Amino acid sequence: MPPKTDPQSIPGMDVVRAPFPPDDSALHCAAMELDIQSIARRAALRALSEPDAAPMGRTVVVTSGGARPMPGGAKRVGAGSRSRPWITERCLDAAADGATVTIALDARVTPLAQEIADRRGIRLRRGPSSAAGFGGDHAPIVAIGSDHGGFALKQHLMATIQEWGYRVLDQGTRDERACDYPDFALAVAECVAEGRALFGVCIDGAGIGSAMTAGKVPGVLPANCWDERTAANAREHNHANVLCLGAGHLDRLSADAVLKTFLFTPTGPGRHARRVDKIWAVEARYARTTGDAPQGR
Repeated sequence: MPPKTDPQSIPGMDVVRAPFPPDDSALHCAAMELDIQSIARRAALRALSEPDAAPMGRTVVVTSGGARPMPGGAKRVGAGSRSRPWITERCLDAAADGATVTIALDARVTPLAQEIADRRGIRLRRGPSSAAGFGGDHAPIVAIGSDHGGFALKQHLMATIQEWGYRVLDQGTRDERACDYPDFALAVAECVAEGRALFGVCIDGAGIGSAMTAGKVPGVLPANCWDERTAANAREHNHANVLCLGAGHLDRLSADAVLKTFLFTPTGPGRHARRVDKIWAVEARYARTTGDAPQGR
């Protein structure tokens, strides 16, 4: 069971100063007795009995500090009869350790977000929100492209990505007729470099040629990954933002696992960030000689 924490801070999308009053100790103690499981059960029952009760508003952050926006990460599935928000690890970036985060009654929490919340003692509390709506248009975008050899896997991964709450930007190809992987790797890389997508996924026979192509675009750090270990390393150690997959070496289940690890692994701070800064410095050095300024960071 996640640790009981002081619900004085309720991180979300908007931050307002609203600490618990000193004389509200009874309510304070009662709130501390609530745990995630009991709240989730009640929220699930309410969602089933009152389909329209789930709020469409942005999560409100209540802290003892001043107002500041929360980084993106909460997202809704764009399709379906009713959009449901997703809570990812990025939703917890602005939350203090031990804080209480209020999430929508019908929100779905990614496994990584739950793991991080447990590790940091962050309590996820389901409840209504009073702020304006957030949703599908604000869900992070994953640009994806493939050549003919990766077309079938691309189509499968597009559906999987949407199930995880991301929007998909399909850069082709549109069928299995022979084509050239650099064209589609370039299109995906440019989406990431120009800020039109948070992540990119390139698929060809081995993933190597697409990685070479994407790596020529300033602001892009591609990684050719073939298992969960390399995907986690690419994100945590190398801050990769474009995943390159080889359709000839991965079945669908393996590709799902690699992609999920890549999307849900946060970038590492400290020595990892310092080393990645050196990669960017190399790019900037050569950009000055060619006149191309990196745009993807």
